[in-house]
Amino acid sequence: MSDPNTSLPSASYFIIVGVPGLQEHYTTLFLILLLFFLTTILGNLLILVLLSLDPRLHTPMYFFLWNLALLDMLLTVIVTPKLLAVLLGYNRISFTGCFLQMYFFISVSATEVFLVAAMAYDRYVAVVKPLHYNSIISTRVCLTMTTTVWVLGFLLPVLSVVLASSVPFCASIHILHVLCEYPSVMTLACSDVTAQVTFAMLLVNMGSWGPFVFVLFTYGRIIISVVKMKTVESRKKAFFMCSSHIVVVMLYYITTAMVYIALRVDSISPDGRVLIGGLYYFLTPLVNPIIYSLRNEKIKAAAQRYFGLKSAFPHGAKNSVRGSN
Repeated sequence: MSDPNTSLPSASYFIIVGVPGLQEHYTTLFLILLLFFLTTILGNLLILVLLSLDPRLHTPMYFFLWNLALLDMLLTVIVTPKLLAVLLGYNRISFTGCFLQMYFFISVSATEVFLVAAMAYDRYVAVVKPLHYNSIISTRVCLTMTTTVWVLGFLLPVLSVVLASSVPFCASIHILHVLCEYPSVMTLACSDVTAQVTFAMLLVNMGSWGPFVFVLFTYGRIIISVVKMKTVESRKKAFFMCSSHIVVVMLYYITTAMVYIALRVDSISPDGRVLIGGLYYFLTPLVNPIIYSLRNEKIKAAAQRYFGLKSAFPHGAKNSVRGSN
C-alpha cells in the first residue's frame, strides 16, 4: 500500500471530455461547428480585408472595428480547431498546450472587453462632441487607446495562469468542458487552490465590471445628448451612428452574463454549461461581422467595389449607418 503522505505526480496531459450528452450526435455537431468556423473566419477576414483596402474606411471607428474582427478570428482559432479534433476522438491535450490555450483564450476575451469600452467612448465623442471628434479621437489617440487595450488584455491573466500552471494536478485528467477553461481545470487540482481561484476571480471582476460600468456611463451620456437634440432627423442620425455597436455590446454582455450565471448555478449540468458557453465562443464571433456588414453603408459599398458582393450586401438599404465617421 502506498504512503498517503507521498505526493502524487502531476498530470502531463489532460483529456477534454467535450459534451458527453451529445456523443451520439458528434458527427452532426462536427459538421455544424465546421460550418460555423469557416463562416466566422471568412466573415471576419472579409471585414479585415475591406477595412485595409478602402482608404475611405481608414478612420478611428473602422480601425476599432478592424481590431474587433481580428479578436473574433483569434477567439475562433483558439477554441474551435481543438474542439473539432475532440469531436473526432482526438481529445488529448498536453499540459503546456492546455495552459497556452487557457492564457490566449482569457487574453483575447479580456482584450475584447476593453475594446468594446473603447468603441463606446468613440461613439460617445461622435454623438456628444461631433465638432471636436477629429481633435479628440486623433490618429495618435486612437493608436494609444488600441495599444493600451491589447496590452491590458494580454497582461491581465499572466499571473493567474502562471500560478495555475504551478499547481499539481492529480485529482483527475478529465476536463469537463470543450476547452481548457480556468474553472474547469482548477477543479482537477489535488491541493487547495482557494487563494489562486479567488485572486483570478477578483481580476475577472475588475476586468469585466470596470469596462461594463464605463459603457453604461457613456451610453447614458449619449442618450441624454440624443434626447436634447432638436430635430427628429438628428436623433435618427445619432441612433444609426451607434446602433451596430449597441447590438454588439448587448450581444456580448448578454452571452457573458449567461456564462457567468451558468458557472454559479449548481443545478446546471456540465453539458448545459458547455452549451451556454458556446453562445459566447461561437455565436458572438459569427454574428459581429454580419451586424456591421448589414448595417453599415460604407462597408457594403466597399464589398461591392472590391468583390462585387451585390447580392450579399445590397447597397442603399434604409437601415444603414448614415453619417458614421
